[in-house]
Amino acid sequence: MNNNFENDKKAWVIAVDMGYGHQRTAYPLRGLSPDGRVINANNYKGIPDSDKRFWRTTKSFYEFISRFRAIPIVGLTIFLFFDSFQRILKYYPKRDLSEPNFSGKLIFSSIKRGVGTDLIEQLKKSPLPIVTTFFTPAFMAEEHNYPNNIYCIICDADVARAWVSLDPKKSRIKYFVPNSWVRDRLKLYGVKHENIIYTGYPLPKENIGGENMEILKKDLGYRILNLDPNGKYQKLYSPLIRSYLGELPSMPNHPLTMMFSIGGAGAQAEIAIQIINSLAKKIKEKKIRFIISVGLRDNMRKYFQDHIKKHGLEIDGWVKIISGKNMEEYFAKFNEALRTTDILMTKPSELSFYTGLGIPIIIQPSIGSQEDFNRSWLTHIGSGVLQENPKYTDEWLLDLLSAGDLAEMAMQGFVETKALGTYNIEKIIRGYHYV
Repeated sequence: MNNNFENDKKAWVIAVDMGYGHQRTAYPLRGLSPDGRVINANNYKGIPDSDKRFWRTTKSFYEFISRFRAIPIVGLTIFLFFDSFQRILKYYPKRDLSEPNFSGKLIFSSIKRGVGTDLIEQLKKSPLPIVTTFFTPAFMAEEHNYPNNIYCIICDADVARAWVSLDPKKSRIKYFVPNSWVRDRLKLYGVKHENIIYTGYPLPKENIGGENMEILKKDLGYRILNLDPNGKYQKLYSPLIRSYLGELPSMPNHPLTMMFSIGGAGAQAEIAIQIINSLAKKIKEKKIRFIISVGLRDNMRKYFQDHIKKHGLEIDGWVKIISGKNMEEYFAKFNEALRTTDILMTKPSELSFYTGLGIPIIIQPSIGSQEDFNRSWLTHIGSGVLQENPKYTDEWLLDLLSAGDLAEMAMQGFVETKALGTYNIEKIIRGYHYV
């Protein structure tokens, strides 16, 4: 950490190395940091061994439970039991949900015993505002009397009570929220109105362009041509398309492309293999390009390489595996590939908000309560559809394309989602007003 750098227009951007979600959320905001890097609260230089053990236990448990869920009956039962501790309650009937739960009390007991003290004391040497994508560092900062603003980014469509302090009415943590659902949920938890800021989710600038969204709109124009091969959606909604995007280009600048994103725990690998099996003929005929995003897991990259070869396919321009040696390299490759991706298949993680780039989401089975709500949000705004049987992807995908349904989902994601979250958050940190 560069503790000698002081600038009131900068901030410490903090994430946790637990899956990809929190680091992906922080990545577009790295420019706010004095050295352009994201601090991982559970993996920074000099972290005490006691803190390492706290975070290691949390991360290992999450990954174990995510993988364990796939075991029939027993695995699902155990997963549901532990998921109940972080379950998001039904919104209706509206009622006071400010009473702290067991998991929240457990986290604060660890913080009161000293977990996180070292990190916060280091940050105090140059006390810039804190922007964190996980609630625990925010709690640490508040509990250890951090002398500047503390901001926490919500990276799901709804959140459990654990994201809020034990006494929310006295807490000074401010929340950047991605949608109206989580904004209203925080009110039920007792968070003060002035501490909830509806910014939108921080999407990558390289996929947006400037605040006029010139890159996003250009890419979406090409995408609609691929997603509506029969022109049905374009014929029905041409005034809407023109009002947002202007005139569409005459032809696509890339082949129809689907990306399948594997989560950090790797729980969706078998689904991806079934989809490759189903689409193998169309890939060979160069009717669809297939991208598999595996993150940092080298074993997963090799796993897919072997299966791709078994089906007579080659890893070339029509089948591609995206991976990286570190998060920065991986996110850069992923975001670049998204520009010519027409359909994103993913479990409903933080990637649900990437529908704001005008990308329809094929929703894989969810893992955990927060992903259930992300799934509901996607279908609510009309930009996602539940995955059908992966063995017959070549059939149901063709039906969605022929009807223009995926083009409609792409436009719905763009229209219904606040895509300028990154710019809005930067404006707040730098003292500017935004609408």
